[in-house]
Amino acid sequence: MYTVFVRLQIALEKRDEFVAGIRANARASLADEPGCLRFDVHQDATDPTTFYFYEIYVDEAAFETAHRAAPHYARWREVVAACVVPGTQQNTYALPLFPGDIPENPTS
Repeated sequence: MYTVFVRLQIALEKRDEFVAGIRANARASLADEPGCLRFDVHQDATDPTTFYFYEIYVDEAAFETAHRAAPHYARWREVVAACVVPGTQQNTYALPLFPGDIPENPTS
C-alpha cells in the first residue's frame, strides 16, 4: 500500500469551484481506479482556505502512474491551477505501518 497526504490552501473566492473539483476527482478516483482504496477530503476546522487529502493506493504505481494518467486527473490539474494558492501544496508520501487495520473503502 501507498499513502498520500496533501495539504494546500485555496483562494477563498474560488472555494465553490475548488470543492466541486476535488469532489469530482475524489469520486472518480474511487469509482474508476481499482488501485485507489481511499480518498478522503477534509477542510481545516479553523481556516476555510486550508484543505487536507488522505489517499491510499494499492501501491506506488497505482498513484504515480494510473491515478495521474486518469482523465479526471487532468481536469483536477486545471482546478489546481485556478484555485490553489501557488506554493502552498505539500505532498507527503508514506507506507501504512498496519495495512491490515485500514477499514474498507466507504461508498459515500
